[in-house]
Amino acid sequence: MEEERALGDRGIVMVDTEDPLCAAATLMSMEDYTVTAFTENRLFHRLLEKLAQPILKRTEQVAREFPGRLWRVYGPEYASEPYLPPRLFDEYVVRYVRPMIAAIHAHGGFARIHCHGRVRNLLDMIVAMGADAIDPLEPPPHGDVALDDVRRQYGQQLVLFGNLEVADVENMDPVRFDRVVCTALEQATRDPGRGFVLMPTACPVGRHVSDRTLQNYRTIVRRAREWSGDAYS
Repeated sequence: MEEERALGDRGIVMVDTEDPLCAAATLMSMEDYTVTAFTENRLFHRLLEKLAQPILKRTEQVAREFPGRLWRVYGPEYASEPYLPPRLFDEYVVRYVRPMIAAIHAHGGFARIHCHGRVRNLLDMIVAMGADAIDPLEPPPHGDVALDDVRRQYGQQLVLFGNLEVADVENMDPVRFDRVVCTALEQATRDPGRGFVLMPTACPVGRHVSDRTLQNYRTIVRRAREWSGDAYS
C-alpha cells in the first residue's frame, strides 16, 4: 500500500507470482526438467500437486488482502513449444493456474499470463483458463505470432502486452526501430479489443545501457504517447 501511495498516478503496482510449473522446473536442470515432464507424467503431477497447494493458498490470501490489482503469473513458458507439446501445457499449466486465476478474479483482480516462446497453439487454452492479458507475444523468430492476428482473434478476450524484441531495443538502428514501434502500434490497435500495452519482451542484460538502447527506449515512450494522444508528448 505504501508503494502505491508513493507511486500515485504515475503507474500501478503489479503482483508477481510463479505458477506450480515454474516452482517445479527450477528445482532441476532444464535437461532433467524437460525429460521428466515429458516421460514421467504421473510423477510430475505429484510434484505439481504438492507445490500447487501453498501457491494457491498464498494467491488467495494476497488477492483477498490486496483486491482489484493486476497480477502477472510467470512460469507457463516452461510448457511452451519447443520445450513441451501443447497437450502438456493443458496438463501442467491450465489445470493448476485456472484456480489461481479464479482466486484473483474473486477479489476483483486481473491475471496476466507471462509466456515466452511459441504461443500460437496455446492461446485458446490461455483464454479458456480465464486469463485477462498475455505478454510478451514475441515476434518471429523467437515467437510465432503476429500482433494483428492475435488482436483479431483474441483481442476481445485478452489485453495484449509486447511485442518489441529486446534484442531490437538494444541493437537496431534507431530509424529502423522507430518503424518497428509504429508497426506494432498499428497492428495491435487495428481491430477492436480490450487494450494494448507497448513494451519490450524483456529488460536489457548487463549493467551498462548503451546510448542506442536509451534512444530506442525514448522512441517507445514518444511513439506510445503520440499514439494515445498524450498531451505531454
